[in-house]
Amino acid sequence: MQRSLDRVIEEAIRPEMGLTPAIVGTVVLVSQCGKRLYQRAAGYADRENQIPMMMDTLFRLSSVTKPFVTAAAGVLLEQGRMGLNDCVTQWLPDFTPSLPDGSQPDITIAHLLSHSAGLNYGFSEEPDGPYHQLGVSDGLDISGLTLEENLQRIACAPLLYLPGTSMQYSVATDVLGAVIAQICGTNLADAIHQLVTEPLGITDSGFMVSEPERLAVPYVNSSPEPRKMEADEWLVDPEAGIAGGIHFSPGRALEAGEFFSGGGGMVSTAGDVERLLQVFRTGGHPLFGKQTLNQLLIDRAGDLEFNPGWGFASSWQVLRDPLLANSPQSPGTIGWGGVYGHSWFIDFEQDLSVVVLTNTSPEGLFGEFIEDIRDAVYMALLAKAS
Repeated sequence: MQRSLDRVIEEAIRPEMGLTPAIVGTVVLVSQCGKRLYQRAAGYADRENQIPMMMDTLFRLSSVTKPFVTAAAGVLLEQGRMGLNDCVTQWLPDFTPSLPDGSQPDITIAHLLSHSAGLNYGFSEEPDGPYHQLGVSDGLDISGLTLEENLQRIACAPLLYLPGTSMQYSVATDVLGAVIAQICGTNLADAIHQLVTEPLGITDSGFMVSEPERLAVPYVNSSPEPRKMEADEWLVDPEAGIAGGIHFSPGRALEAGEFFSGGGGMVSTAGDVERLLQVFRTGGHPLFGKQTLNQLLIDRAGDLEFNPGWGFASSWQVLRDPLLANSPQSPGTIGWGGVYGHSWFIDFEQDLSVVVLTNTSPEGLFGEFIEDIRDAVYMALLAKAS
């Protein structure tokens, strides 16, 4: 595995003459049965200043924030302080978005977890869509909004469908984060600390950066090489479902006044992310029990497909059909990523977890690099088994 993964990483960072580098830097962790099979930090955390990527480099997590929030929800479910069928208005009484006909249906915790609440992300709609018109923040920009103000704007946008009848990746996890904060009587940063990171001994994960010098510089794929992300960056890729553009403000991680986005606002290391994944891999311990974990792992997409061969559970997709998904992973594998350039998955049948954090968007989320890492891992496991 060492040789094959090293080769994939080297080819992505330093390709053959004439080819464009796919990424600037990465940290890759592969574990099986809780034992580390592979780890490597490669490339640059800051290319312009020749600062190498390190194992403890900090990354803007974007949507890798979501499993931290899901874990916090799992703790509250375990403690009986929240139920999957509870209405959001129990804690957020003013959060009552309407359908186009003016009716205000109930939105439950299960709807938020499964992204079936009828909400949206601004990047998924056209540039003149309601989220853009209302100035809703997707949680990656410097918005100048409080969480309450952003929730008010979200609630003013019409729901896409009756909650529970369809699915759309959305700001639902930001709303869930607000619920968690209300239940805990604090802000989301403190709630995540109390419920998740402190019990796990995780020390480098949060919504603010105390050591900016450890934070990876973000880059955007370009030619002849990835370019440094602008202070105010818009990423538009209609083929990838980013019609309205993702609005990045890398400085958000250093901006104390920004609201805590449960959908994308945390900063962490690859090691901390892997520690969290082991909670899900090992039945929920020490945060919650197997019964609660099973609730979080249930594929709630019904007859819908989130991607070909994939369903959807609790802010992560669930593999249904490896052939249809063109994946070597086992059925039941869960995984997701982050638009700053990250990917992770847990293959329960193989007792396998893989974390790939990069500082290059969008390659580290859905580029060939991620598929090459995945395929190299499974080829190495197959070779070992034979």
